[in-house]
Amino acid sequence: MGAIENVKRTFDYMFEEIGKVIVGQDEALRQIMIAIFCNGNALLESYPGLAKTLSIKTMSQIMDLKFSRIQNTPDLMPSDITGTYIIEETAGKRVFKFQEGPVFANVVLADEINRATPKTQAALLEAMEEKQVTVGNKTFELDKPFFVLATQNPIEQEGTYPLPEAQQDRFLLKIKLDYPKFEEEIEIVNRYAEVLKNIKLKPIITKQSILQLQQLTRQIPIANDIKRYAVQLVTSTRVKKNIIEYGASPRASIGLILSAKARALLEGRKYVSKADINEMALPVLRHRIVLNFEAERHNMNEDDVIKQLLK
Repeated sequence: MGAIENVKRTFDYMFEEIGKVIVGQDEALRQIMIAIFCNGNALLESYPGLAKTLSIKTMSQIMDLKFSRIQNTPDLMPSDITGTYIIEETAGKRVFKFQEGPVFANVVLADEINRATPKTQAALLEAMEEKQVTVGNKTFELDKPFFVLATQNPIEQEGTYPLPEAQQDRFLLKIKLDYPKFEEEIEIVNRYAEVLKNIKLKPIITKQSILQLQQLTRQIPIANDIKRYAVQLVTSTRVKKNIIEYGASPRASIGLILSAKARALLEGRKYVSKADINEMALPVLRHRIVLNFEAERHNMNEDDVIKQLLK
Protein backbone atom coordinates (compact mmCIF):
# COMPACT_ATOMS: atom_id res chain seq x y z
CA MET A 1 0.00 0.00 0.00
CA GLY A 2 3.01 2.29 -0.43
CA ALA A 3 1.20 3.29 -3.61
CA ILE A 4 -1.32 5.22 -1.51
CA GLU A 5 1.36 7.40 0.12
CA ASN A 6 2.73 8.15 -3.37
CA VAL A 7 -0.74 9.14 -4.54
CA LYS A 8 -1.04 11.61 -1.65
CA ARG A 9 2.36 13.16 -2.47
CA THR A 10 1.49 13.47 -6.16
CA PHE A 11 -1.76 15.21 -5.36
CA ASP A 12 -0.26 17.66 -2.92
CA TYR A 13 2.19 18.60 -5.67
CA MET A 14 -0.62 18.76 -8.21
CA PHE A 15 -2.75 21.13 -6.13
CA GLU A 16 0.35 23.27 -5.61
CA GLU A 17 0.69 23.59 -9.42
CA ILE A 18 -3.02 24.37 -9.81
CA GLY A 19 -2.61 27.06 -7.14
CA LYS A 20 -0.39 28.98 -9.58
CA VAL A 21 -3.54 29.68 -11.63
CA ILE A 22 -6.55 29.18 -9.34
CA VAL A 23 -6.91 31.02 -6.03
CA GLY A 24 -8.93 29.15 -3.39
CA GLN A 25 -11.77 26.80 -4.47
CA ASP A 26 -9.83 23.90 -2.86
CA GLU A 27 -12.90 21.84 -1.99
CA ALA A 28 -14.36 22.14 -5.51
CA LEU A 29 -11.03 21.11 -7.09
CA ARG A 30 -10.79 18.10 -4.78
CA GLN A 31 -14.32 17.05 -5.73
CA ILE A 32 -13.53 17.32 -9.46
CA MET A 33 -10.55 15.05 -8.77
CA ILE A 34 -12.78 12.59 -6.87
CA ALA A 35 -15.17 12.40 -9.86
CA ILE A 36 -12.20 11.60 -12.11
CA PHE A 37 -10.97 8.85 -9.73
CA CYS A 38 -14.45 7.31 -9.86
CA ASN A 39 -14.59 7.54 -13.65
CA GLY A 40 -17.65 9.75 -13.22
CA ASN A 41 -18.93 13.03 -14.61
CA ALA A 42 -19.38 16.21 -12.60
CA LEU A 43 -21.75 19.17 -12.81
CA LEU A 44 -20.39 22.48 -11.51
CA GLU A 45 -22.81 25.16 -10.47
CA SER A 46 -21.98 28.73 -9.51
CA TYR A 47 -22.63 32.32 -10.42
CA PRO A 48 -20.72 33.64 -13.45
CA GLY A 49 -17.11 34.65 -12.91
CA LEU A 50 -16.13 32.14 -10.22
CA ALA A 51 -13.55 30.32 -12.40
CA LYS A 52 -15.56 27.19 -13.27
CA THR A 53 -14.18 27.04 -16.81
CA LEU A 54 -10.66 28.03 -15.74
CA SER A 55 -10.59 25.33 -13.03
CA ILE A 56 -11.52 22.55 -15.47
CA LYS A 57 -9.09 23.78 -18.12
CA THR A 58 -6.25 23.97 -15.59
CA MET A 59 -7.03 20.45 -14.34
CA SER A 60 -6.80 18.98 -17.83
CA GLN A 61 -3.42 20.71 -18.46
CA ILE A 62 -2.01 19.16 -15.29
CA MET A 63 -3.26 15.74 -16.34
CA ASP A 64 -1.80 15.69 -19.82
CA LEU A 65 -5.18 14.84 -21.34
CA LYS A 66 -6.84 15.97 -24.56
CA PHE A 67 -9.21 18.78 -23.66
CA SER A 68 -12.13 20.21 -25.61
CA ARG A 69 -14.76 22.78 -24.80
CA ILE A 70 -18.35 22.93 -26.00
CA GLN A 71 -20.09 26.27 -25.51
CA ASN A 72 -23.76 25.33 -25.28
CA THR A 73 -26.27 27.61 -26.98
CA PRO A 74 -29.95 27.07 -27.92
CA ASP A 75 -29.02 26.61 -31.61
CA LEU A 76 -26.33 23.98 -30.96
CA MET A 77 -27.12 20.75 -32.85
CA PRO A 78 -26.29 17.19 -31.70
CA SER A 79 -23.95 16.82 -34.72
CA ASP A 80 -21.98 19.89 -33.51
CA ILE A 81 -21.01 17.75 -30.50
CA THR A 82 -20.66 14.25 -31.93
CA GLY A 83 -19.29 15.07 -35.38
CA THR A 84 -20.72 14.41 -38.80
CA TYR A 85 -20.02 12.80 -42.18
CA ILE A 86 -18.55 15.06 -44.85
CA ILE A 87 -18.05 14.36 -48.56
CA GLU A 88 -14.39 14.23 -49.50
CA GLU A 89 -13.05 14.02 -53.03
CA THR A 90 -9.98 11.83 -53.54
CA ALA A 91 -8.64 10.73 -56.93
CA GLY A 92 -11.85 11.74 -58.65
CA LYS A 93 -13.97 9.66 -56.24
CA ARG A 94 -16.37 11.06 -53.72
CA VAL A 95 -16.36 9.32 -50.36
CA PHE A 96 -18.07 9.97 -47.05
CA LYS A 97 -15.57 10.62 -44.27
CA PHE A 98 -16.44 10.97 -40.59
CA GLN A 99 -15.22 14.21 -39.05
CA GLU A 100 -14.97 13.90 -35.26
CA GLY A 101 -16.72 16.46 -33.09
CA PRO A 102 -15.42 18.02 -29.84
CA VAL A 103 -16.73 15.07 -27.78
CA PHE A 104 -13.72 13.04 -29.03
CA ALA A 105 -11.40 14.12 -26.22
CA ASN A 106 -10.54 12.94 -22.69
CA VAL A 107 -11.94 15.91 -20.78
CA VAL A 108 -14.99 17.57 -22.31
CA LEU A 109 -16.06 20.84 -20.76
CA ALA A 110 -19.75 21.40 -21.53
CA ASP A 111 -20.09 25.07 -20.69
CA GLU A 112 -23.56 26.25 -19.60
CA ILE A 113 -25.13 22.87 -20.36
CA ASN A 114 -28.60 24.17 -19.45
CA ARG A 115 -28.51 26.53 -22.46
CA ALA A 116 -28.59 23.62 -24.95
CA THR A 117 -31.88 22.11 -26.12
CA PRO A 118 -32.97 18.73 -24.68
CA LYS A 119 -32.07 16.99 -27.98
CA THR A 120 -28.49 18.23 -27.78
CA GLN A 121 -28.25 17.42 -24.06
CA ALA A 122 -29.32 13.86 -24.94
CA ALA A 123 -26.48 13.52 -27.48
CA LEU A 124 -24.02 14.31 -24.70
CA LEU A 125 -25.79 11.83 -22.42
CA GLU A 126 -24.89 8.78 -24.53
CA ALA A 127 -21.23 9.81 -24.47
CA MET A 128 -21.35 10.27 -20.68
CA GLU A 129 -23.05 7.00 -19.90
CA GLU A 130 -21.88 4.59 -22.60
CA LYS A 131 -18.50 6.23 -23.40
CA GLN A 132 -19.43 5.96 -27.07
CA VAL A 133 -21.07 8.00 -29.83
CA THR A 134 -23.56 6.78 -32.43
CA VAL A 135 -23.78 8.69 -35.70
CA GLY A 136 -26.14 7.25 -38.31
CA ASN A 137 -25.84 3.48 -37.90
CA LYS A 138 -22.21 3.45 -36.79
CA THR A 139 -20.91 3.52 -33.21
CA PHE A 140 -17.57 5.07 -32.30
CA GLU A 141 -15.78 4.22 -29.04
CA LEU A 142 -14.40 7.20 -27.09
CA ASP A 143 -10.82 7.30 -25.88
CA LYS A 144 -10.37 6.35 -22.20
CA PRO A 145 -10.33 8.02 -19.71
CA PHE A 146 -13.34 10.13 -20.67
CA PHE A 147 -15.15 12.68 -18.47
CA VAL A 148 -17.77 15.29 -19.06
CA LEU A 149 -17.43 18.22 -16.69
CA ALA A 150 -20.44 20.46 -17.22
CA THR A 151 -21.12 23.92 -15.83
CA GLN A 152 -24.38 25.73 -15.26
CA ASN A 153 -25.42 29.07 -13.78
CA PRO A 154 -28.20 28.97 -11.19
CA ILE A 155 -29.43 32.48 -12.02
CA GLU A 156 -31.09 34.16 -15.02
CA GLN A 157 -33.03 31.09 -16.03
CA GLU A 158 -34.26 32.79 -19.22
CA GLY A 159 -33.16 30.96 -22.33
CA THR A 160 -32.21 27.87 -20.33
CA TYR A 161 -33.52 24.31 -20.46
CA PRO A 162 -33.18 22.87 -16.96
CA LEU A 163 -31.63 19.39 -16.98
CA PRO A 164 -34.27 16.69 -16.39
CA GLU A 165 -33.88 14.71 -13.15
CA ALA A 166 -32.94 11.53 -15.05
CA GLN A 167 -30.16 13.41 -16.78
CA GLN A 168 -28.85 15.02 -13.59
CA ASP A 169 -28.69 11.51 -12.10
CA ARG A 170 -25.97 10.65 -14.68
CA PHE A 171 -23.63 13.12 -13.00
CA LEU A 172 -21.77 11.50 -10.14
CA LEU A 173 -21.34 14.81 -8.30
CA LYS A 174 -22.95 18.22 -8.35
CA ILE A 175 -20.29 20.62 -7.13
CA LYS A 176 -21.12 24.11 -5.91
CA LEU A 177 -18.53 26.88 -6.09
CA ASP A 178 -18.77 29.71 -3.57
CA TYR A 179 -17.54 33.27 -3.69
CA PRO A 180 -13.89 33.56 -2.59
CA LYS A 181 -12.94 34.81 0.88
CA PHE A 182 -11.91 38.48 1.16
CA GLU A 183 -8.15 37.71 1.30
CA GLU A 184 -8.46 35.33 -1.66
CA GLU A 185 -10.23 38.01 -3.68
CA ILE A 186 -7.40 40.49 -2.94
CA GLU A 187 -4.98 37.84 -4.29
CA ILE A 188 -7.15 37.33 -7.41
CA VAL A 189 -7.14 41.09 -8.06
CA ASN A 190 -3.36 41.26 -7.56
CA ARG A 191 -2.88 38.39 -9.93
CA TYR A 192 -5.28 39.25 -12.73
CA ALA A 193 -5.71 43.03 -12.66
CA GLU A 194 -2.00 43.79 -13.06
CA VAL A 195 0.68 42.54 -15.45
CA LEU A 196 -0.52 39.17 -16.72
CA LYS A 197 2.18 36.52 -16.44
CA ASN A 198 2.00 33.62 -18.86
CA ILE A 199 1.98 30.64 -16.50
CA LYS A 200 3.21 27.37 -18.00
CA LEU A 201 1.91 24.35 -16.12
CA LYS A 202 3.75 21.04 -16.11
CA PRO A 203 1.70 17.90 -16.83
CA ILE A 204 2.01 15.76 -13.69
CA ILE A 205 -0.21 12.74 -14.33
CA THR A 206 -0.37 10.66 -17.50
CA LYS A 207 -3.39 9.00 -19.05
CA GLN A 208 -2.11 5.60 -17.92
CA SER A 209 -1.75 6.70 -14.27
CA ILE A 210 -5.35 7.93 -14.21
CA LEU A 211 -6.63 4.56 -15.42
CA GLN A 212 -4.54 2.85 -12.68
CA LEU A 213 -5.85 5.27 -10.04
CA GLN A 214 -9.42 4.45 -11.08
CA GLN A 215 -8.69 0.77 -10.39
CA LEU A 216 -6.95 1.56 -7.11
CA THR A 217 -9.98 3.60 -5.95
CA ARG A 218 -12.28 0.59 -6.27
CA GLN A 219 -9.84 -1.54 -4.23
CA ILE A 220 -9.94 0.71 -1.14
CA PRO A 221 -11.60 -1.42 1.58
CA ILE A 222 -14.79 -0.27 3.31
CA ALA A 223 -16.13 -1.79 6.53
CA ASN A 224 -19.60 -3.34 6.45
CA ASP A 225 -21.05 -1.00 9.08
CA ILE A 226 -19.92 2.05 7.06
CA LYS A 227 -21.36 0.54 3.88
CA ARG A 228 -24.67 0.02 5.70
CA TYR A 229 -24.54 3.60 7.02
CA ALA A 230 -24.13 4.94 3.45
CA VAL A 231 -26.99 2.87 2.04
CA GLN A 232 -29.18 3.80 5.03
CA LEU A 233 -28.54 7.48 4.32
CA VAL A 234 -29.62 7.08 0.68
CA THR A 235 -32.73 5.01 1.53
CA SER A 236 -33.76 7.60 4.16
CA THR A 237 -34.29 10.07 1.27
CA ARG A 238 -37.12 7.82 0.02
CA VAL A 239 -39.07 7.69 3.29
CA LYS A 240 -38.93 11.36 4.34
CA LYS A 241 -42.15 12.11 2.47
CA ASN A 242 -42.79 15.19 4.64
CA ILE A 243 -39.97 17.11 2.89
CA ILE A 244 -38.77 14.98 -0.07
CA GLU A 245 -41.05 14.32 -3.05
CA TYR A 246 -38.67 11.91 -4.82
CA GLY A 247 -35.70 10.21 -3.16
CA ALA A 248 -32.36 9.07 -4.59
CA SER A 249 -31.90 5.90 -6.67
CA PRO A 250 -29.48 2.99 -6.02
CA ARG A 251 -27.12 4.83 -8.37
CA ALA A 252 -26.68 7.30 -5.49
CA SER A 253 -25.62 4.48 -3.12
CA ILE A 254 -22.97 3.31 -5.60
CA GLY A 255 -21.82 6.91 -6.14
CA LEU A 256 -21.64 7.66 -2.42
CA ILE A 257 -19.50 4.61 -1.61
CA LEU A 258 -17.23 5.07 -4.65
CA SER A 259 -16.64 8.76 -4.00
CA ALA A 260 -15.96 8.08 -0.30
CA LYS A 261 -13.28 5.57 -1.40
CA ALA A 262 -11.81 8.20 -3.74
CA ARG A 263 -11.76 10.77 -0.94
CA ALA A 264 -9.92 8.34 1.34
CA LEU A 265 -7.35 7.72 -1.43
CA LEU A 266 -6.91 11.46 -1.98
CA GLU A 267 -6.20 11.89 1.74
CA GLY A 268 -3.68 9.04 1.68
CA ARG A 269 -5.77 6.61 3.77
CA LYS A 270 -6.20 2.86 3.26
CA TYR A 271 -9.78 2.74 4.57
CA VAL A 272 -13.08 4.62 4.28
CA SER A 273 -14.24 6.51 7.35
CA LYS A 274 -17.69 7.79 8.31
CA ALA A 275 -16.41 11.33 7.71
CA ASP A 276 -15.82 10.44 4.04
CA ILE A 277 -19.46 9.43 3.66
CA ASN A 278 -20.68 12.59 5.43
CA GLU A 279 -18.46 14.84 3.33
CA MET A 280 -19.51 13.29 0.02
CA ALA A 281 -23.23 13.13 0.88
CA LEU A 282 -23.89 16.71 -0.29
CA PRO A 283 -22.31 16.56 -3.77
CA VAL A 284 -23.65 13.03 -4.39
CA LEU A 285 -27.25 13.64 -3.25
CA ARG A 286 -28.08 17.31 -3.86
CA HIS A 287 -29.08 16.79 -7.50
CA ARG A 288 -30.79 13.45 -6.92
CA ILE A 289 -33.59 14.49 -4.59
CA VAL A 290 -36.67 16.53 -5.42
CA LEU A 291 -38.10 18.57 -2.55
CA ASN A 292 -41.82 18.94 -2.01
CA PHE A 293 -43.86 22.07 -1.38
CA GLU A 294 -43.57 21.74 2.40
CA ALA A 295 -39.75 21.98 2.31
CA GLU A 296 -39.86 24.93 -0.06
CA ARG A 297 -42.44 26.65 2.16
CA HIS A 298 -39.87 26.51 4.97
CA ASN A 299 -37.23 27.98 2.63
CA MET A 300 -35.18 24.78 2.74
CA ASN A 301 -32.87 23.86 -0.12
CA GLU A 302 -31.47 20.39 -0.98
CA ASP A 303 -28.33 20.94 1.14
CA ASP A 304 -30.40 21.84 4.24
CA VAL A 305 -32.45 18.65 3.84
CA ILE A 306 -29.36 16.42 3.43
CA LYS A 307 -27.75 18.00 6.52
CA GLN A 308 -30.94 17.23 8.43
CA LEU A 309 -30.76 13.58 7.32
CA LEU A 310 -27.11 13.42 8.41
CA LYS A 311 -28.08 14.54 11.91
